[in-house]
Amino acid sequence: MSTETVSRRRPSDLSYYVLAALLGLGAGCVDVMVDDLLLTALLVLAACMLLGLLRPRWPWRWVVVVAAFLPLSELGAYFLRVRPTRAQVWGSFLTALPGLAGAYGGAVMRSAVDELRPKK
Repeated sequence: MSTETVSRRRPSDLSYYVLAALLGLGAGCVDVMVDDLLLTALLVLAACMLLGLLRPRWPWRWVVVVAAFLPLSELGAYFLRVRPTRAQVWGSFLTALPGLAGAYGGAVMRSAVDELRPKK
């Protein structure tokens, strides 16, 4: 493989997946500590919107990554002797719904910005 082919490749999404995991862990920690489903849903919405704006291809993947860390942080809190309620655990699964809206909204914003920007 020549250096031209390597330099023309699309950049790796690994750093965006790490960012999604960190944002999901942050939202999960807030969910465990504050126990406010609306605040958690807002954090998931904002995180997915940011990731959908940065990487608009397949926006559903950001919802899967970010929202997966909420039940995992509930599980981690359970093992650390912080007992989340049953409603809190089920609510952590429901945060995927605003995450979907945010991810697809970010992707739509990105396509609108790309359409409005002049082509080179």
